[in-house]
Amino acid sequence: MELGALKIGSYIIIDGEPCRIVSYDHSKPGKHGSAKARINAVGVFDGGTHPFVGPVTTRVEVPLIDKRNGQIISKSGETLQIMDLETFEVFETSSVEDEIKDKLQDNVNGREVEYWKVLDRIKIVRVKG
Repeated sequence: MELGALKIGSYIIIDGEPCRIVSYDHSKPGKHGSAKARINAVGVFDGGTHPFVGPVTTRVEVPLIDKRNGQIISKSGETLQIMDLETFEVFETSSVEDEIKDKLQDNVNGREVEYWKVLDRIKIVRVKG
């Protein structure tokens, strides 16, 4: 995708990290060059800020976000074991959205969650019910 076609809330890959754009600014083309875009993005998994500056015609990578539903089977420390509700595949993850960490403290077995699979990494983003 071209950098000029992105907007706030879109997702982009910066330095191998999938990020959500939180600010986007572009300048007009000048006497000696093309228009530039300035992006600040927040990493989906690391939560850090990732700046990016480049011409608006630059082609950038956009991640494919696979949004799925699963059920928590067990919890061991910070690691959750989840079963996908469509394929019945079982996997483990410790990446959980900050806003829902307190909901997953006690009695989590059997709870349904929504998780995102991005670049072969998994993050729980929402607790259902």
